[in-house]
Amino acid sequence: MELSDEQLVEKTQKGDVESFRFLVERYKPKLTRYGSRLLFNKADLEDVVQEIFIKCYRNIKSFDVSRKFSSWVYRIAHNEFINHGKKFSRQLIDYFDFEVLLPKQAAPDNPQEDFDRKQLKEILEKSLAKLDAKYREALVLYYLEGLDYKEIAEILRVPTGTVGIRIMRGKKQLKQYLEPTT
Repeated sequence: MELSDEQLVEKTQKGDVESFRFLVERYKPKLTRYGSRLLFNKADLEDVVQEIFIKCYRNIKSFDVSRKFSSWVYRIAHNEFINHGKKFSRQLIDYFDFEVLLPKQAAPDNPQEDFDRKQLKEILEKSLAKLDAKYREALVLYYLEGLDYKEIAEILRVPTGTVGIRIMRGKKQLKQYLEPTT
């Protein structure tokens, strides 16, 4: 039977280092994916993710196991990625991996179709780059990371209603950017 995050945290708080290793294995792919959508400098991604786990381990004894570990670790990750982005690039985003959203076919049957996909990808990238960072991040956490409003609220340290508003406004802005002008 697989232990919950909180059970692993409790064991880690009691000195079981192996339990923390399980948490790292569970969250490293998630935080790497999240960071790859936030950091401009991809070369530093692995170092920042490592720093996140170091901070988690150093502060694990202060974690309240009645709360969700995922929200706590994403909050630490959010702060580290934002701080790193500010410190090293002053740019945040390539939030969405368009190869995942618009996977390329192995061999397009139609050159026009391939051209259209490339054009659509470019339009989406430009439109997303225009979104306010607070809306982009809410959209990423909700649609790509699969977090619920409550978890996003804890990560961003805003009320749950604000999360809903940011997602709604982000979608509205994105729709406006994507609609053809007549």
